Amino acid sequence: MYQLRTFLILSFFTISVKAEVATFAGGCFWCMEPPYENLVGVSKVISGYAGGKEKNPAYKDVASGKTGHREAVQVHYDPSLISYQRLLEIFWINIDPTDPKGQFVDKGFQYTSAIFPHNDQQETLAKESLKALKKTGKFPSIVTKIEKFTTF
Repeated sequence: MYQLRTFLILSFFTISVKAEVATFAGGCFWCMEPPYENLVGVSKVISGYAGGKEKNPAYKDVASGKTGHREAVQVHYDPSLISYQRLLEIFWINIDPTDPKGQFVDKGFQYTSAIFPHNDQQETLAKESLKALKKTGKFPSIVTKIEKFTTF
C-alpha cells in the first residue's frame, strides 16, 4: 500500500515537459559542453558531429577534416525555463566568430563554428542574433555559419 501511495503522489507532481533541442558547433565539443551543462532548464548536453554526409562517422574520420562534419553539442532544454535566445547568447560568448579556420588552438573545418537550427523559429532567432552581433561592431568580420540541421 505504501508503494502505491508513493507512486500516486509522485505521479501527481510529475509534469511531462517536452524538451527542445539546440545544436551548436563551437570548436572542440568538450569545450562547448561546460557552458551549457549546469544551466537551469538544460537537461543534457551531448557531444557529437553535425552536418556532413557520412552517417555515424568515426572520430578519426571527422578529425581528418574530410567528412564535412563539425564537432558540435546538442543541448536538450525546457523552453519554459531557458530560451533559445539565451542559449544563443551563451554560444556567442564562448566562441571566436571571426576565425574561418577553427576555434582558438583547434584548427580544421571540423572545428569551425556554426549554428544548426532545428526549425524555422530557431533559424529566425539565430539570424536575428547574428544580425545583432554584427550591429555591435565588436567584430570586423563574422564567419560563423547558420546551416539547417541535417544530421548529428
